[in-house]
Amino acid sequence: MDKMPKWADIALIPFINLVLALLVSGLVVLLIGQNPIEAMTIMVRGAVGSAYGWGYTLYYTTNFIFTGLAVAVAFHARMFNIGGEGQAALGGLGVAVVCLSVNWPHWSIGLFAAIIGSALFGAAWAAIPAYLQAKRGSHVVITTIMFNFIASALLVYLLVNVFRVPGSMAPETARFAEAVHLPNAAAILPWVGFSRSTPLNVSFIIAIIACIGVYLLIWRTRLGYEIRSFGQSETAAVYAGINPVRIIMISMLISGGLSGLMAINSVMGEAERLVLDPVEGAGFVGIAVALMGRSHPVGVFLAALLFGMLYQGGAELSFEMPGISREMLLVIQALVILFTGALDNMVRSPVERMFIAIKKGA
Repeated sequence: MDKMPKWADIALIPFINLVLALLVSGLVVLLIGQNPIEAMTIMVRGAVGSAYGWGYTLYYTTNFIFTGLAVAVAFHARMFNIGGEGQAALGGLGVAVVCLSVNWPHWSIGLFAAIIGSALFGAAWAAIPAYLQAKRGSHVVITTIMFNFIASALLVYLLVNVFRVPGSMAPETARFAEAVHLPNAAAILPWVGFSRSTPLNVSFIIAIIACIGVYLLIWRTRLGYEIRSFGQSETAAVYAGINPVRIIMISMLISGGLSGLMAINSVMGEAERLVLDPVEGAGFVGIAVALMGRSHPVGVFLAALLFGMLYQGGAELSFEMPGISREMLLVIQALVILFTGALDNMVRSPVERMFIAIKKGA
């Protein structure tokens, strides 16, 4: 019997961890001579207090959903894929190749092709570390982080020597054709008040569909059962006839494909061209999102929304309170990661004891 209900693991414990992280963050802000209540008010207002704030919050949320789901799928197979940065960067390359190679008649057709291209490029970049783990025993943590640097170097080379517009000094591709520009929130929901420059676009809907897809895959399919079984016990999974090489390869390919899909939002939806750093750290934030969301799509969505609020609210905070630098915002984010990751058992143990006591009392 479970020591506590599933909802407590997915929602209650992360919420308590978040409250503790924010309390400690408030003490840090107080120590540097700033008002923590005022700082928190500015962050919340900047993130969700206007259509402008929501536009950027949900834009960041979209990125974090994709990378968080990518890490979560690998987690279920007990693999730590920290190569989301490189896989998303190569996904961006896939988007650029698709959008620049064909004159698409409509953005919807181009979007469908870009989804395939980004997922394939991201999965291909994850396939090599997956093969090395499955066949050679190389640890996926080492290989994926190394492949982040290789992807960065490869992208620089391609943008400078292959895709750069002739006569331009900027290391970026040509702007995508008007036909494949994704409609943003201002075009879809004009009555809400989003500005025409808002980065939020239809990729957010794709991210929600991805959450549903991952849930169905992991908890409603035979493959998902095999992935979870392998993650719980490789020995028992092999005894049951599950092929470890197959599960490692498939899990990592799905994970890499999800990371690659992030480029739909940042490359096709926001920048409308491929630039040097299309990922902007979202691959690493995805690790924290998956940890905080307990590798469950609902938890990943909520954690991604939280980090989206931290990113947008933090930008507004550094603008309105110059005494709080961007580095201080990184400290706040780090505290959230610390409490939801390394110090998780500090909250989990007493909560479990509380539910055990409630069951015994009932």
